[in-house]
Amino acid sequence: WRIDAIYSGTQKCLSCPPGLAPVSFSPAAMDVVMNRKTKVQSWYLDVTMLANYWGTERVYHHTAPINMTYGLYEALQILMEEGLDKVHARHMKNHRALKAGLAAIGIGYTAQEGHQLPMLNAVRVPDGVDDAQVRSALLNRFNIEIGGGLGAFKGKVWRIGLMGYASRQNNVLLFLSALEQILAEQGYAFNPGASVAAANQAFLDQ
Repeated sequence: WRIDAIYSGTQKCLSCPPGLAPVSFSPAAMDVVMNRKTKVQSWYLDVTMLANYWGTERVYHHTAPINMTYGLYEALQILMEEGLDKVHARHMKNHRALKAGLAAIGIGYTAQEGHQLPMLNAVRVPDGVDDAQVRSALLNRFNIEIGGGLGAFKGKVWRIGLMGYASRQNNVLLFLSALEQILAEQGYAFNPGASVAAANQAFLDQ
């Protein structure tokens, strides 16, 4: 893929607790790093020191988070047991079902078609609906947590995560059912049961 530097977080689609950031550098990137002319200002991300820590010299840099490393290993084992192709397909299937369910009750996505993430569904908060009250009710009554909008999108967007092990059909249907109940209590008009029915149909059609 001709990528020189890449990084990620363990707490997203890998379904591992937060605390690690897997990184990888190409030989070309490492050549630039190791031959830099200025001193690295950060101890924690001094790749010149980390290279010696990770490499054959084993020069001490930090105390490794062993428990997190074992957690990441297990998360990767679970991922590989299912298979990457199946994991990708599962995320897309659940995304399409969620999208169909939300559309059935008049809730649309903030991003245009072709630019929507299957694992992080950013949707518009319907007019007249209290963003914070809905999120609070989902969490306190149904143990479902969704994110609110950030910055200019505060109060206008919900961020619905369907990532990693949590991207499951039962989670999609439970969320839609709970959301319908809370929206009805706020006086939002829609056909009761429409979102769950549409999501179930989307699951059948895939």
